[in-house]
Amino acid sequence: MATEPDSVLSGDGFAAVGSGSSSPAVAAQAAPIVATGRESAPDGGVAIKAVGLTLSFGSRPILTDINTEIRRGSVTALIGPTGSGKTTLLRTFNRMNDKVSTYRHAGDVLLDERSIWHPGVDLISLRRRVGMLFQRPNPFPMSIMDNVVAGTRAHKMVGRAGLRQVAEEHLTAVGLWHAVKDRLKDSPFRLSGGQQQLLCLARALAIKPEILLLDEPTSALDPNATESIEGLVRRLVPDITVIIVTHNMQQAARVSDRTMFLNQGRLVEHGETRQVFENPHSEETARYVQGRFG
Repeated sequence: MATEPDSVLSGDGFAAVGSGSSSPAVAAQAAPIVATGRESAPDGGVAIKAVGLTLSFGSRPILTDINTEIRRGSVTALIGPTGSGKTTLLRTFNRMNDKVSTYRHAGDVLLDERSIWHPGVDLISLRRRVGMLFQRPNPFPMSIMDNVVAGTRAHKMVGRAGLRQVAEEHLTAVGLWHAVKDRLKDSPFRLSGGQQQLLCLARALAIKPEILLLDEPTSALDPNATESIEGLVRRLVPDITVIIVTHNMQQAARVSDRTMFLNQGRLVEHGETRQVFENPHSEETARYVQGRFG
């Protein structure tokens, strides 16, 4: 399968590095995974829809004929073996693949029933509505505060006098304010890896996206940072629709309302997380979530 470059435009329209996906698939589990999210996914209508979507790099399709809907105000987990197309699909939702020369798409993605590839769609506006957090932290080479408000400033969402309030609000939301409030002018590269990821999450939230795409956001983090991000994800809904790629089956079961299982370029199953993990319709899905392949 063709690989995707690590340097792309981030969800707030700036250059970002370190967005690849390389985590190994989940190891076999000794006991069944029990979904612990909400009993049923919220039914807030359709946030984003794939219609006959086929995605390719060069001549080889990565995903073929994907037809699915992401429910508004919910957390949807994308699971599947390495190479199954999870990240390619995720990046397509806000056109992060567009600058890859070999990338091709057929079919459509609809946001509020309008194609994201419609000539009238402004790419920067799309990425404000559909933000993204990558697998590896990608702070910008500017101060901690300037990182948080970079998108807010670029989109002219608030005046200069309101930028500090934006920084405080979103650093507080991700649990980072007390650690950095006295060093807002410092370099973000002095923060730990977990703190850098929380900083990038604060930056993504500061532009007030309707949909937030998370590409294995905790794969390189310690358990405490992972717990912080998972807790925040649960608090974001229903105000924000979240789509998260994860190889961690326990994480998918903990945080998501709905789960989408991709394998060998196909959408095998998509349903409420409890049903997918405890009573999957497909034997293929059962084998994967039970750790019997992948």
